[in-house]
Amino acid sequence: MGTPFQVMSKVRDYELDMQGIVNNGVYFNYLEHARHEFLITNGVDFAALAEQGIHLVVIRSEMDYKASLRSGDEYVVSVAVERLGKVRFGFRQEVVRLSDQKLCVSALVIGTALNERGRPYISPEIEALFGE
Repeated sequence: MGTPFQVMSKVRDYELDMQGIVNNGVYFNYLEHARHEFLITNGVDFAALAEQGIHLVVIRSEMDYKASLRSGDEYVVSVAVERLGKVRFGFRQEVVRLSDQKLCVSALVIGTALNERGRPYISPEIEALFGE
């Protein structure tokens, strides 16, 4: 699979809950942003696909929390893509705190592409990501 794609960022105060840690739902935003950056960097154009009637959709998200992020923490989100079947692909992702390299979240986000008839398939743009 090679070296995973990475996006670095910093925790913002409005992402915290009453306990002073990043709210659990915010991690889904971190993961989504990194996936979108990965796709854009690899030439997958959401707008162009939508104009063709092709839609990339998430069909399952799994997340395991390992440690918390707090205000001001810098972190990196990694993205690695893999084929999970004939019409499914997965993004294996991690959120790691940079100060101590502590794994905070590991996740698997499963997706597919829906063609112009609403049927699942893997588009050529996604197929190219596998490097097979």
